[in-house]
Amino acid sequence: MIVIPAIDVKDGQCVRLAQGDFRRVTVYSDNPVEIAKMWQEHGATRIHVVDLDGSLAGSPRNREVIQRIVEGVEVPIQVGGGIRDMHTIDAYMTRGVHRVILGTMVLKNETFVKEACDRFHGKIILGIDANEGKVAVQGWTEQTSETVIDIARRYEGYDVDAIVYTDIKRDGMETGPNVEATKTLAQSVNIPVIASGGVSSIQDIRRIFDVEMFGVTGVIIGKALYSGAVSLREAIRLSKK
Repeated sequence: MIVIPAIDVKDGQCVRLAQGDFRRVTVYSDNPVEIAKMWQEHGATRIHVVDLDGSLAGSPRNREVIQRIVEGVEVPIQVGGGIRDMHTIDAYMTRGVHRVILGTMVLKNETFVKEACDRFHGKIILGIDANEGKVAVQGWTEQTSETVIDIARRYEGYDVDAIVYTDIKRDGMETGPNVEATKTLAQSVNIPVIASGGVSSIQDIRRIFDVEMFGVTGVIIGKALYSGAVSLREAIRLSKK
Protein backbone atom coordinates (compact mmCIF):
# COMPACT_ATOMS: atom_id res chain seq x y z
CA MET A 1 0.00 0.00 0.00
CA ILE A 2 1.21 3.49 -0.85
CA VAL A 3 0.92 6.52 1.45
CA ILE A 4 0.35 9.70 -0.58
CA PRO A 5 0.63 13.23 0.84
CA ALA A 6 -1.83 15.79 -0.55
CA ILE A 7 -1.21 19.33 -1.71
CA ASP A 8 -4.35 21.35 -2.41
CA VAL A 9 -3.65 24.55 -4.32
CA LYS A 10 -5.87 27.62 -4.14
CA ASP A 11 -4.77 31.05 -5.36
CA GLY A 12 -1.25 29.65 -5.67
CA GLN A 13 -1.11 28.64 -2.02
CA CYS A 14 -1.10 25.30 -0.23
CA VAL A 15 -4.39 25.09 1.66
CA ARG A 16 -6.88 22.69 3.18
CA LEU A 17 -10.65 22.95 3.10
CA ALA A 18 -13.00 21.69 5.79
CA GLN A 19 -15.58 19.28 4.30
CA GLY A 20 -14.89 20.73 0.83
CA ASP A 21 -16.24 24.13 1.86
CA PHE A 22 -14.40 26.90 -0.01
CA ARG A 23 -15.41 29.33 2.74
CA ARG A 24 -13.54 27.29 5.34
CA VAL A 25 -9.98 27.57 4.11
CA THR A 26 -6.76 27.20 6.08
CA VAL A 27 -3.57 28.35 4.37
CA TYR A 28 -0.50 26.29 5.27
CA SER A 29 2.07 27.73 2.88
CA ASP A 30 2.43 30.26 0.10
CA ASN A 31 5.01 27.97 -1.53
CA PRO A 32 3.51 24.60 -2.58
CA VAL A 33 6.78 23.66 -4.31
CA GLU A 34 8.65 23.71 -1.01
CA ILE A 35 5.91 21.62 0.56
CA ALA A 36 6.27 19.05 -2.23
CA LYS A 37 10.04 18.96 -1.69
CA MET A 38 9.48 18.45 2.03
CA TRP A 39 7.16 15.48 1.46
CA GLN A 40 9.69 13.99 -0.94
CA GLU A 41 12.41 14.35 1.69
CA HIS A 42 10.13 12.63 4.20
CA GLY A 43 9.90 9.60 1.94
CA ALA A 44 6.89 10.19 -0.33
CA THR A 45 6.98 8.12 -3.50
CA ARG A 46 3.98 9.92 -5.01
CA ILE A 47 2.29 13.27 -4.37
CA HIS A 48 -1.40 14.11 -4.84
CA VAL A 49 -2.01 17.66 -6.14
CA VAL A 50 -5.43 19.25 -6.57
CA ASP A 51 -6.14 22.55 -8.33
CA LEU A 52 -9.06 23.70 -6.19
CA ASP A 53 -9.69 26.82 -8.26
CA GLY A 54 -9.73 24.65 -11.36
CA SER A 55 -12.28 22.27 -9.88
CA LEU A 56 -14.74 25.15 -9.54
CA ALA A 57 -13.86 26.91 -12.80
CA GLY A 58 -13.91 23.78 -14.95
CA SER A 59 -10.40 24.30 -16.27
CA PRO A 60 -6.94 24.56 -14.66
CA ARG A 61 -6.16 27.77 -12.76
CA ASN A 62 -2.85 26.88 -11.12
CA ARG A 63 -0.91 25.41 -14.04
CA GLU A 64 2.29 27.35 -13.30
CA VAL A 65 2.40 26.24 -9.66
CA ILE A 66 1.75 22.63 -10.64
CA GLN A 67 4.46 22.81 -13.29
CA ARG A 68 6.94 24.07 -10.69
CA ILE A 69 5.99 21.19 -8.40
CA VAL A 70 6.58 18.68 -11.21
CA GLU A 71 9.96 20.22 -11.97
CA GLY A 72 10.89 20.59 -8.29
CA VAL A 73 10.61 16.94 -7.25
CA GLU A 74 11.61 13.58 -8.65
CA VAL A 75 8.63 11.54 -7.47
CA PRO A 76 5.52 11.04 -9.63
CA ILE A 77 2.76 13.64 -9.35
CA GLN A 78 -0.95 12.91 -9.80
CA VAL A 79 -3.08 15.96 -10.55
CA GLY A 80 -6.79 16.68 -10.36
CA GLY A 81 -9.06 19.71 -10.54
CA GLY A 82 -10.69 21.13 -13.66
CA ILE A 83 -9.50 18.43 -16.06
CA ARG A 84 -12.42 18.18 -18.47
CA ASP A 85 -10.99 17.90 -21.99
CA MET A 86 -8.32 15.92 -23.83
CA HIS A 87 -6.18 19.00 -24.44
CA THR A 88 -5.74 19.52 -20.71
CA ILE A 89 -4.74 15.89 -20.18
CA ASP A 90 -2.28 16.15 -23.08
CA ALA A 91 -0.80 19.34 -21.66
CA TYR A 92 -0.29 17.85 -18.21
CA MET A 93 1.22 14.63 -19.55
CA THR A 94 3.55 16.52 -21.87
CA ARG A 95 4.76 18.59 -18.92
CA GLY A 96 5.64 15.59 -16.80
CA VAL A 97 2.53 14.86 -14.74
CA HIS A 98 2.42 11.11 -14.18
CA ARG A 99 -1.34 10.58 -13.67
CA VAL A 100 -4.42 12.76 -13.99
CA ILE A 101 -7.55 12.53 -11.89
CA LEU A 102 -10.93 12.93 -13.56
CA GLY A 103 -13.80 13.85 -11.26
CA THR A 104 -16.78 15.73 -12.64
CA MET A 105 -16.41 14.11 -16.06
CA VAL A 106 -16.65 10.64 -14.53
CA LEU A 107 -20.33 11.37 -13.93
CA LYS A 108 -21.09 13.81 -16.75
CA ASN A 109 -19.26 12.39 -19.77
CA GLU A 110 -18.57 8.67 -19.74
CA THR A 111 -17.51 8.67 -23.38
CA PHE A 112 -14.77 11.19 -22.74
CA VAL A 113 -13.45 9.30 -19.72
CA LYS A 114 -13.38 6.02 -21.61
CA GLU A 115 -11.58 7.66 -24.54
CA ALA A 116 -9.05 9.10 -22.10
CA CYS A 117 -8.47 5.64 -20.62
CA ASP A 118 -7.93 4.21 -24.11
CA ARG A 119 -5.49 6.96 -25.03
CA PHE A 120 -3.56 7.21 -21.77
CA HIS A 121 -3.29 3.61 -20.62
CA GLY A 122 -2.87 3.30 -16.85
CA LYS A 123 -2.59 7.06 -16.40
CA ILE A 124 -6.20 7.89 -15.58
CA ILE A 125 -7.51 7.95 -12.01
CA LEU A 126 -11.20 8.32 -11.25
CA GLY A 127 -11.90 10.80 -8.47
CA ILE A 128 -15.21 9.84 -6.88
CA ASP A 129 -16.28 12.08 -4.03
CA ALA A 130 -19.32 11.28 -1.94
CA ASN A 131 -21.59 12.83 0.65
CA GLU A 132 -23.50 10.12 2.53
CA GLY A 133 -22.85 7.69 -0.31
CA LYS A 134 -24.05 10.02 -3.09
CA VAL A 135 -21.59 11.40 -5.63
CA ALA A 136 -20.79 15.12 -5.60
CA VAL A 137 -19.15 16.97 -8.52
CA GLN A 138 -18.14 20.46 -9.67
CA GLY A 139 -15.72 21.04 -6.83
CA TRP A 140 -18.18 19.33 -4.46
CA THR A 141 -20.74 22.09 -5.01
CA GLU A 142 -23.23 19.88 -6.89
CA GLN A 143 -24.85 16.90 -5.18
CA THR A 144 -26.22 14.05 -7.32
CA SER A 145 -28.45 11.06 -6.69
CA GLU A 146 -25.89 8.61 -8.11
CA THR A 147 -24.17 6.13 -5.78
CA VAL A 148 -20.42 5.66 -5.66
CA ILE A 149 -20.60 1.97 -6.54
CA ASP A 150 -22.93 2.49 -9.50
CA ILE A 151 -20.58 5.12 -10.97
CA ALA A 152 -17.47 3.03 -10.37
CA ARG A 153 -18.91 -0.06 -12.03
CA ARG A 154 -19.41 1.84 -15.30
CA TYR A 155 -15.65 1.91 -15.79
CA GLU A 156 -14.78 -1.69 -15.08
CA GLY A 157 -12.95 -3.22 -18.03
CA TYR A 158 -11.20 0.03 -18.91
CA ASP A 159 -7.55 0.70 -18.19
CA VAL A 160 -8.22 2.79 -15.08
CA ASP A 161 -5.25 3.12 -12.74
CA ALA A 162 -7.32 3.56 -9.56
CA ILE A 163 -10.29 5.22 -7.90
CA VAL A 164 -9.62 7.92 -5.33
CA TYR A 165 -12.62 7.69 -3.03
CA THR A 166 -13.22 10.69 -0.77
CA ASP A 167 -15.84 10.97 1.95
CA ILE A 168 -16.55 14.71 1.80
CA LYS A 169 -17.96 15.01 5.31
CA ARG A 170 -14.72 13.65 6.74
CA ASP A 171 -12.31 15.48 4.46
CA GLY A 172 -10.19 17.99 6.34
CA MET A 173 -11.96 17.19 9.61
CA GLU A 174 -9.54 14.62 11.09
CA THR A 175 -12.49 12.57 12.32
CA GLY A 176 -11.25 9.26 10.94
CA PRO A 177 -11.65 7.81 7.44
CA ASN A 178 -14.75 5.98 6.28
CA VAL A 179 -13.01 2.62 6.21
CA GLU A 180 -16.17 0.54 5.80
CA ALA A 181 -17.41 2.50 2.77
CA THR A 182 -13.93 2.34 1.22
CA LYS A 183 -13.77 -1.41 1.82
CA THR A 184 -17.26 -1.91 0.35
CA LEU A 185 -16.33 0.02 -2.79
CA ALA A 186 -13.11 -1.97 -3.22
CA GLN A 187 -15.03 -5.23 -2.85
CA SER A 188 -17.63 -4.12 -5.39
CA VAL A 189 -15.31 -3.34 -8.31
CA ASN A 190 -12.15 -4.74 -9.84
CA ILE A 191 -10.44 -1.32 -9.87
CA PRO A 192 -7.91 -0.52 -7.12
CA VAL A 193 -9.20 1.99 -4.56
CA ILE A 194 -7.23 4.75 -2.83
CA ALA A 195 -8.75 5.97 0.44
CA SER A 196 -9.05 9.71 1.04
CA GLY A 197 -10.61 11.97 3.63
CA GLY A 198 -10.56 12.10 7.42
CA VAL A 199 -7.24 10.51 8.40
CA SER A 200 -6.46 11.81 11.89
CA SER A 201 -3.91 9.46 13.42
CA ILE A 202 -1.51 6.63 12.77
CA GLN A 203 -4.24 4.32 14.09
CA ASP A 204 -6.41 5.41 11.15
CA ILE A 205 -3.61 4.40 8.82
CA ARG A 206 -3.49 0.97 10.43
CA ARG A 207 -7.26 0.60 9.95
CA ILE A 208 -6.89 1.32 6.25
CA PHE A 209 -3.97 -1.10 5.96
CA ASP A 210 -6.24 -3.77 7.45
CA VAL A 211 -8.50 -3.62 4.36
CA GLU A 212 -5.68 -3.73 1.82
CA MET A 213 -6.57 -7.35 1.03
CA PHE A 214 -9.92 -6.20 -0.40
CA GLY A 215 -8.30 -3.97 -3.04
CA VAL A 216 -7.50 -0.77 -1.14
CA THR A 217 -4.06 0.03 -2.50
CA GLY A 218 -3.31 3.47 -1.09
CA VAL A 219 -4.26 6.26 1.28
CA ILE A 220 -4.09 10.02 0.77
CA ILE A 221 -3.30 12.14 3.82
CA GLY A 222 -3.89 15.88 3.94
CA LYS A 223 -4.69 17.94 7.01
CA ALA A 224 -3.30 15.41 9.50
CA LEU A 225 0.15 15.91 7.98
CA TYR A 226 -0.09 19.69 8.12
CA SER A 227 -1.38 19.74 11.70
CA GLY A 228 1.32 17.31 12.82
CA ALA A 229 -1.20 14.66 13.90
CA VAL A 230 0.46 12.15 11.55
CA SER A 231 4.12 11.81 10.63
CA LEU A 232 4.56 10.95 6.96
CA ARG A 233 7.80 9.12 7.75
CA GLU A 234 6.05 6.98 10.37
CA ALA A 235 3.10 6.23 8.08
CA ILE A 236 5.43 5.15 5.29
CA ARG A 237 7.45 2.98 7.68
CA LEU A 238 4.24 1.32 8.80
CA SER A 239 3.19 0.69 5.20
CA LYS A 240 6.38 -1.23 4.54
CA LYS A 241 5.93 -3.70 7.41
